[in-house]
Amino acid sequence: MNDLSAPEPVLEIAVGTVILIVVIFVRGAGIRAINQRFSKSWIRVNSTTPHWRLNLLLTLTIASLTVLHFAETLIWAIPIYVRGFIPSLRDSYYYVLQSYTTLGQGNINLPDRWRLIGPIIAMSGLFTFGWTGSVLVSIMTEFGKLDRVRAKGQKGRTSDKTDAGP
Repeated sequence: MNDLSAPEPVLEIAVGTVILIVVIFVRGAGIRAINQRFSKSWIRVNSTTPHWRLNLLLTLTIASLTVLHFAETLIWAIPIYVRGFIPSLRDSYYYVLQSYTTLGQGNINLPDRWRLIGPIIAMSGLFTFGWTGSVLVSIMTEFGKLDRVRAKGQKGRTSDKTDAGP
């Protein structure tokens, strides 16, 4: 092995860390935008809002989070492809998705000199999926509060009818 192809772990970790920081910045900005859009829609929700509108809001929010994950993985795939570590963008994206989801069992690998990037991609996936999970818990908490308000309202209407007498 000559000096040009010798692994340089500090360089691998530095490059991976820079891309990881970019991904986390994009995640933060994306989550902020998604939360703002959700909040603007949620303030118009009340106990009479139709279920289909609530389901649409939830669907659009989840779709936005999914698109954000795809954008983040593309941020990883493009430099890997451009630097020629993996010769096709499709294969590069496949490799990144395998690493990002921590599955890591694909048949495409980075050159030995850059293989430390894979675990850093996995770290970013763990971090961003955890962040997505926390956002969904927060959103579903709001839905739960609305469901309790609706349940109390229905209970009140039912008891009004039974208290009215013959």
